[in-house]
Amino acid sequence: MPFTAKSGKFNASINTVEIGSGDKAVKIGGENVLPLYSFDAPIENAPKVGIEITDFGMDNEPDCVKKYYEGCESIADIAKKAASFEGVDFLCFRMEGGDPNGANKSTEELIGALKEVAAAVDLPIVAAGCKNAEKDAELLSKAAEALDGRNAMLLAAKEENYKTVGAAAGLAYKQIVGAESAVDINLAKQLNVLIGQLGVNSKSIVMNVGTAAAGYGFEYVVSTMDRIKAAALSQNDANLQMPIVTPVASETWSVKEAMASEADVPEWGDQEARGIDMEVETAMAVIASGSNAVILKHPTSIATITNLVKELV
Repeated sequence: MPFTAKSGKFNASINTVEIGSGDKAVKIGGENVLPLYSFDAPIENAPKVGIEITDFGMDNEPDCVKKYYEGCESIADIAKKAASFEGVDFLCFRMEGGDPNGANKSTEELIGALKEVAAAVDLPIVAAGCKNAEKDAELLSKAAEALDGRNAMLLAAKEENYKTVGAAAGLAYKQIVGAESAVDINLAKQLNVLIGQLGVNSKSIVMNVGTAAAGYGFEYVVSTMDRIKAAALSQNDANLQMPIVTPVASETWSVKEAMASEADVPEWGDQEARGIDMEVETAMAVIASGSNAVILKHPTSIATITNLVKELV
């Protein structure tokens, strides 16, 4: 008796969100099948890959990343170099130095650097904060203004600051609002609802539902993304149909497997290879679990994920 496979195509779909403008604009989301299930229905917008740089330039980067930016003298030079690597769809500028518990750089200094980056590249821009909710409310509001007309993504609005970030990014300057929650489907849905109640169009919201480096409680990340995609598609839950964007770089390049020197743990082997492995494994795992875009750091990781996605979608 012949076997007839049942289609896994759903009537519901993930929202399509465009980031950037002009020829370099990219679209994420839009699929009506589970992640990478292109055998059930075509996936028009394959997962996208971004590269992350920060306001610190190369100061805090491992040597295996610094070597790719030799000769860069300014943040604009770094941005241009980052944009030139194989497989880069968009550029993420993280204003890491704004953290009041860290370098505590001024908003004016950081927005000045963001403007330099935006002027240097024509790729879609993602402006990310410093992970301090209060400072990010100020930073991302100013970033939305500085990037007016670029259809940029602002990462990210949290429960503590979504009103300020959402109003500036999503309403005043019509940018894409990133909604950041902490690996919990209910928190993700609640934040989407709250941002929507401000008046932000649901097609202008993306989710950062949280992640971790592979092996670090990663089962919670996978189960959360699985549940979100299942609810969005099989239950047609409009409050969970926003695409997912996952900043992988800042998680994977901070764990000991990626950062421990070969002198400290010679049995672990080459540090660069370890870091790339950790970044690639984490990125591919979140894509397989439902992420529509990942943000990476190492050029080899970016090229690897880009080529993997081409083979799978």
